[in-house]
Amino acid sequence: MVVERFSQNLINSGIFKLYIATGFFATLIFFVINADLFTPMEMIFGIMGVTIVLKGVTNMMLSLIILLFNLDNKREELKHKYNEDKIDAMLAELSVQDAQEKVDKQTSNK
Repeated sequence: MVVERFSQNLINSGIFKLYIATGFFATLIFFVINADLFTPMEMIFGIMGVTIVLKGVTNMMLSLIILLFNLDNKREELKHKYNEDKIDAMLAELSVQDAQEKVDKQTSNK
């Protein structure tokens, strides 16, 4: 749960898309500047190849970040919040039961 939320937040931040887009446009500029050295097909395959490689590198970076990042504090925080919510729910249920018992006693005394 913690790892999934962390990785989803990391993906949604857009840093990896920015990395891939920067590499794509850098490769595109490289091939445009050196257009006299490459054929159009070589340029297309080069741009596609570099973009695919960058996507692979991005996935490896994401895996390493998730692997090496310490999520114990976040896990403990979520566990504490879960326990706190559970205790609050139990207290609310207990207060409802107490109120119901008071109402029952009042109706039986009449």
